[in-house]
Amino acid sequence: MPDLGFAVRALRSRNYRLFFGGQSISLIGTWMTRVATSWLVYRLTDSAILLGLVGFAGQVPAFFLGPIAGVWVDRWDRHRTLVVTQILSMLQSFALAALALAKIITVWEVLLLAFAQGLINAFDMPARQAFVVQMVENREDLGNAIALNSSMVNAARLVGPAIAGVLIAGVGEGYCFLVDGISYIAVIVSLLLMHITARQARKASRRVLSELHEGWRYVTESAPIRSILLNLALVSLFGVPYTVLMPIFASGILGGGAHTLGFLMSATGVGALLGAVTLAMRRSVLGLGRRIVYMTAMFGAALIAFSFSRMLWLSLLLLPFAGFGMMQQMASSNTILQTIVDDEKRGRVMAFYSMAFQGMAPFGSLVAGALAARIGAPGTVALSGAFCIAGSVWFAARLPRIREVIRPIYVKLGILPQMAMGIQQASVLGEPPET
Repeated sequence: MPDLGFAVRALRSRNYRLFFGGQSISLIGTWMTRVATSWLVYRLTDSAILLGLVGFAGQVPAFFLGPIAGVWVDRWDRHRTLVVTQILSMLQSFALAALALAKIITVWEVLLLAFAQGLINAFDMPARQAFVVQMVENREDLGNAIALNSSMVNAARLVGPAIAGVLIAGVGEGYCFLVDGISYIAVIVSLLLMHITARQARKASRRVLSELHEGWRYVTESAPIRSILLNLALVSLFGVPYTVLMPIFASGILGGGAHTLGFLMSATGVGALLGAVTLAMRRSVLGLGRRIVYMTAMFGAALIAFSFSRMLWLSLLLLPFAGFGMMQQMASSNTILQTIVDDEKRGRVMAFYSMAFQGMAPFGSLVAGALAARIGAPGTVALSGAFCIAGSVWFAARLPRIREVIRPIYVKLGILPQMAMGIQQASVLGEPPET
């Protein structure tokens, strides 16, 4: 019988418990807006290229601003930064709602507001990732907190699109944006109720470019960090953008409507939620490197299989495998990075993580939209899956070097105490040896 208390042990920390509750509500609204935005754009334009362009506008700021944002996140108070970014995100959702409910919204206004949200997210995402350490009182619970973060994202991915499908079909996209704006109140209140005893902010001792260069060298000279980020960037560039083509699958391929889109997005969320819960049950970071290989390959294979489906029931069976693989690959990468990174460089490293995970996706959205216009959405998604499988092979070839470099770090942190006593056979990113 699994120990459910152990699986949610990070919730013992009051601040993280507040964040988990508020963010769980807010993320439902976020997923509603994602579905409503893609359906609105497709309804207004019937264009795969514009679907990709909106995805590009909403995510490209993370690519160009992410590294610089990471420097400032390391300087600023992360708690206050998150309060500001959540308030700005709430105002952006209310602006979308006002335009949509007034029935005066155009695709260009959607593009502009998507870009505005991207600017906010460029600072919000590294601040959110780096702030996890401050919310969790016991450092040993860090991996569990990251897995629980993934769980709440994907629980929202399960619920939000289903609600959005019903609302869009019944009253239109504007009410999805309105609900999203209201949902931000929950996470803002949770942040304001936190007791922050140790402030993270530090005075700027050097110029921004100097600290940016230091962060870049730290990332590129570390084989584990470099390899994990490159693999994540590949999956984000070629794999993750399949979601922007979902309206085409829902309407053009499977012959459904907004509710069909909601079902497809929720099916992905089912698998992703199961993947996050499985990670939350783990007791150690050991074995996550090998899992990155397997899950990247699973994600790619599921995308290829989905691209050939022409039946809704089969698509709904295949998408959970895609969600499971994508989430396990992403969360495993995050957990290893958060475990091995130096605290003083955490904001910058997580900014590069955001750049790889979120910043590469907009270019993938553009490529996916352009390819779908030429070879069709199914062919585009099949090609995306093939690239993901290639990425898993590439990362597998680098595991021996990653283990060699990361082993002393795990010994220092006490993750591999048996090696400190001279037992050398433990594989850092493989499962611990049998005793």
